[in-house]
Amino acid sequence: MRGRQVLVAVIITAGALVSPPCCRHVSSAETRSELNNSAVAFESFREQFHRRYEVNSEELNRRYLYFQDAVKRHAFLNSFSTAPQSAKYGINQFSDLSQKEFRDLYLRASTDRAPLFSGLKIEGLPAKFDWRDKAVVAPVQNQQATKVKLVPQSEYPYKAKTGICHFFSQSHEGVVVKNFTAHNFSGQEKAMMGQLVQRGPLAVVVDAVSWQDYLGGIIQHHCSSQWSTHAVLVVGYDTTGEIPYWIVQNSWGTTWGDEGYVYIKIGGNICGIADSVAAVFL
Repeated sequence: MRGRQVLVAVIITAGALVSPPCCRHVSSAETRSELNNSAVAFESFREQFHRRYEVNSEELNRRYLYFQDAVKRHAFLNSFSTAPQSAKYGINQFSDLSQKEFRDLYLRASTDRAPLFSGLKIEGLPAKFDWRDKAVVAPVQNQQATKVKLVPQSEYPYKAKTGICHFFSQSHEGVVVKNFTAHNFSGQEKAMMGQLVQRGPLAVVVDAVSWQDYLGGIIQHHCSSQWSTHAVLVVGYDTTGEIPYWIVQNSWGTTWGDEGYVYIKIGGNICGIADSVAAVFL
């Protein structure tokens, strides 16, 4: 508790020092309350996500500023989320990263322009479909940033703890991809639903800039197309409610989003989800 009190005191004092003299008599109480609440929230964040910054260090001060920026960003993003089931944005494990750091660390995928899908739509699709119900989707993992050989889960099981990486020799064959398809389904998300049902879970590359702050709900805004930088897996869809949505498995662990999943509105190519869609055959 003493560390929290010191942090609050330092931040409030700093706020008082930099407040414009002409405005202190008007907003000093509000400023003090806002800084106090922000400092307490930051300390709670540090405890929840095990951040061990030294008190009064340059890194702690920098991370606190990023955290304050994130809180302001959450308010802006949530101001658009007024419809039922809309996405919610708030504090998560990325809240002490700058937006540039987040992009550099987690949004590193790239893709070539995929050809437009020219096949036929599959008729008679179910209103709701989820490959997880058929036990073909692995649990959510936290891939972080390692680029390693692709091997079966049976050879390299996920242990959810820090340890020494197991590297395979160059002679190890790994998993062989027999074939794949890759298409642009922009404007054809109904056809994309058919491919999901027929081919299996779909690998897509999306614009995930706003996902830094995602907590849950259906994303309907804040995502562009043509700026895809993050690979995820579409495992299903649901069109039974007011807002139809894709069910998407991410790779940032179960503490992110809705237990590692994100839901994206079907239609309008939200987050560029239909720009580059691949079905893989192993």
